[in-house]
Amino acid sequence: MTPLLLTVPEAAEALAISRSKLYQLMASGAVDSIRIDGCRRIPLAALHLYILSLTDKETAA
Repeated sequence: MTPLLLTVPEAAEALAISRSKLYQLMASGAVDSIRIDGCRRIPLAALHLYILSLTDKETAA
């Protein structure tokens, strides 16, 4: 079963970026995240939406 929520390191690896870059994207609102009992998790759907927004920007340019 594919996980619905990823840890920050898992999400950063999935996007092939550093953890610090992912934290910047979360702080800017580009990538959504949630907290569960103090643990930061990134929904898999949030990664898909972020990638989609990047591809939309590329095709619009």
